[in-house]
Amino acid sequence: MTKAVIPAAGLGTRFLPATKAQPKEMLPVVDKPAIQYVVEEAVRAGIDDILIITGRAKRSLEDHFDRNFELEYYLAERGKNEELEAVQSLAELADIHFVRQGEPLGLGHAVSVARKHVGDHPFAVLLGDDLMDARSRVLEKMIAAHVETGSSIVAVQQVPETEISSYGCIQPEPLDDASPGLVRVLGIVEKPDPADAPSDLAVMGRYVLTPEIFDALEEVTAGVGGEIQLTDAIGVLLARQDVLAYCFAGGRYDIGRKLDYLEATVRLALEREDLGPAFREFLVGLVNGQDGSPAQ
Repeated sequence: MTKAVIPAAGLGTRFLPATKAQPKEMLPVVDKPAIQYVVEEAVRAGIDDILIITGRAKRSLEDHFDRNFELEYYLAERGKNEELEAVQSLAELADIHFVRQGEPLGLGHAVSVARKHVGDHPFAVLLGDDLMDARSRVLEKMIAAHVETGSSIVAVQQVPETEISSYGCIQPEPLDDASPGLVRVLGIVEKPDPADAPSDLAVMGRYVLTPEIFDALEEVTAGVGGEIQLTDAIGVLLARQDVLAYCFAGGRYDIGRKLDYLEATVRLALEREDLGPAFREFLVGLVNGQDGSPAQ
C-alpha cells in the first residue's frame, strides 16, 4: 500500500476566529502545523503517494509542502543550516498532490474525489485534524492487518457513552482467530443517540479501504448533517466484503477541539529534547503557583 488520502477541506468553525484566514490544519502544534504530523505518520507507514483534499482558502497547505527558494536562499546566506534542511525536507517527504473538493458535502464526498488518483488500489485515509501518537503505530498495524486479510480496516476507540453521538459507531464481533486488536464489523452507524448505539467503540480518523468503497459512495445519499457520510458507504461495503476494526487506546488528539489541541501541544513539547526539560520545570512551577504570575 503506497497511497493515502488526507481530507482537509473543513471550515474549522470550532477554532474561529483563528481559522478565519488560515486552515485549521495549519494551526501550529509546537513548531509544526498539524497536517505535517499527519503526513509524517503516513510516510512512516511506508506511504509515498499522498493526495490532500482541500477547499477554498487552503492554499497555504500547498505552499507549506512546496519549495520556497527565497526563504532557502535567506537561510543559506545566514548559515542557518538546520532550519534550511527542515524546510527543504518538506518537499521531499512524499509525492504530495492536491485537489479541491469543490463543495463541502461531507467526508464521504471528499474521499470520492480521490477516485481517479487512487484507481484500483487499496489506500489509507487520514483525517487532517486527527493526530496520533507516533509510538502507537496505529496506521502501520492497520496496513499490516489489511495485507494479511485483504479487508477494509477502520480504527476504533472506546469512548464514554455521553460522547458516542459525536462519532461513527460499530457493532463488533470477535474474530475466531483472536487477531490482536481486531474485531469484525457487523454494522456501523453515524452519530447515534447513546441509547441506540450498538457499542462504545467509536470510529476514529484512520481508515484502510479497498477501492470498492468508491462504488459504495456512489450509492449513498446525504445522511447525518445533510452530508455524504463515509460511515454510510462502509455500511454498504459490509454487504459485499468483510470490514474489520482495529481497536486502540489513547494517543489520539482531535486538534479541532480546543482541549485536545492544548493537550497535544503540551505533550509533544514535553517530549522534545530541546524544549521538554525547561517546559516541564515551567509547568511544575505553574501548578505549584511558583511561576511568577501576578497575585490575584
